[in-house]
Parts: sequence; C-alpha cells; structure tokens
Amino acid sequence: MENNYRSRLRSNRIGKVDDLSRNECCGNPCIETKDGDSVCINCGMVIGRDLVGNERRAYTVEEIEKRRRTEPRWREFGPRTTIANTKTDSKGRALGAKGKTLFSRLSKIQQSLISSIERNFWEAKPKLKMLCSKMNIPEYIKETAWKIYSEVAKKKLTMGRSIDGFIAAALYAAIRVHEFPRLLEEVSDASMTSRRTVIRSLGMIVKEILPELNLKYRPITAEQLVFRFGNDLNLTMNTQKHAVEMLIKATKRGLIRTGKDPKGLAASVIYMAAKETNERKTQAEVAEVAKVTEVTLRSRAKDIKNRI
Repeated sequence: MENNYRSRLRSNRIGKVDDLSRNECCGNPCIETKDGDSVCINCGMVIGRDLVGNERRAYTVEEIEKRRRTEPRWREFGPRTTIANTKTDSKGRALGAKGKTLFSRLSKIQQSLISSIERNFWEAKPKLKMLCSKMNIPEYIKETAWKIYSEVAKKKLTMGRSIDGFIAAALYAAIRVHEFPRLLEEVSDASMTSRRTVIRSLGMIVKEILPELNLKYRPITAEQLVFRFGNDLNLTMNTQKHAVEMLIKATKRGLIRTGKDPKGLAASVIYMAAKETNERKTQAEVAEVAKVTEVTLRSRAKDIKNRI
C-alpha cells in the first residue's frame, strides 16, 4: 500500500513537470507548494490547487508558515493591500536586516493610513453579514441596517460602547422600519448580546439616528405576531384569521393594549382560537413559541374573554 501511494505521488509530480513543459512554463521548472497552490518559483506560473489530507504536525514557526493555506482577509474599507511581517520575499528567499526593517516600517505606515471609522467598519461589516445570514434577513433590510450603523459610527456613538450591541440594535431598528416579523429576543440571542445592551443601543438609534435618515420606527403589533406564532404552531389560516378577529373585536370593546406586551396578547388569542376550532394547543406549547410565561397567557386571555 505504501509503495503504491509513493509511486502515485511520484507520477503526479512528474505529470506536473510534463504539463509545465507543455505549457512552456520556463526552461527550468521548480514546483513549490505555497498557500495551497502549486507554483513555479522561477517564473511564477500557478499550476493548480494542491489539496492534501492529513499532514504531520507543525512545531516550529517556519513549519507553521510553510503549511498555512489561509489568506489574509481583504479590507472592504481603506487600503486594499496587506503588508505582512514575513521574513521571506516573493520567491521564498530570506530577507536581510535592511529588508525586514523596511517592510516593518511600511507596515506601520500603512496601519496609520487607516482611520478609526474604517477599522470600525472592517470589524462591523462581517458581523452584520453573519447575523443576517443566521436569521435569514432579506437583503433590503440588511442594507437599511448598514445605513443606520454607518451613521452610528460617523457620530462616534460606539466609542466606549459595544459594537455588537449597536449592530444588533441597528438590525432590529431596520426590522421595525420595514415591519418584518422578528422579535428583539431573537436578535439578541442570534448576536449573543444581552437584551439590556441591545435595548440601550436601540434607544440611542431611535432618538438620534432614525430622525436624520427620515425613517419611522414602527413598534411590532399583536396582529403581526398572530400569523407568525400561528405558522410556528402549524395552525390553519382559518384559525389564525379567527384569532385576529377576536383581538380586533376585544380592542373595539375597550381592551386596553397600552403598556402590554404584544406577544402576550397574540399568544392568548391564538390559544383561545385554537381551542374553539378544535386545533387544541396546550398553554405550554403556545407560551414556549411566544416566549412568554403561562401566567401572562392566562391573564391576557381572561382580559380578552371579559371584553368579548
């Protein structure tokens, strides 16, 4: 088995050299693997990807650098070039003392050319992209969230505060602007940020940023959450419509909704409507989907029943 594997590797290398001579690479092709690619170090021609499975462990700095395949992350803002603190040049030759000093100085100069806002954007943009993909947020809401966060960074509201909190708050503000059915708890859980931090950042955004962008923050209503919770509980559309009709009827007859969590109202009418249409759901199931307690569900259901 080992002999077959070695002969296969040897034939692959010979085949690569033959391909190089066929493609007229250079007179003396010298293949070397760097960053996951097979490259001729004499002329710079890239042969192809070098995909390797298990390797021996790397112990020294030179072995780690030689086997590294990940590339530096490109900057979306500021200078696109990256000057790494390497000890070799493009052909793998060791740099002298003057060369190391030169590239170290160039790296410091490049870092000084990047402003604080660009560094902030460079950290925040991937986090917002990851959060939107985790929650399946549409592209238009993502663009609005980035516009809101850009204004936050320009006003320097993030100084001394959590960037993650402002990213989650900007996304939730965009969700509320477009009236998308997502809860604050879902955003805080997905971003792994405390609810208190998100609420504090959200208050600053609603007060200082949204009026300048001419965006209107629309609080989530119980009617929107009825359809959201109904779909999560696999209820039919007739049951969901009946729940909305019960809520509208109770509101017209004097149900006070000010200061009450819309999640509790939506959960209570869903529970009552499912009970009347023989699609029974337990209080625990409805409360778990709505993220409220069973006590809140029963008290809101009692208020609605009295009004109806």
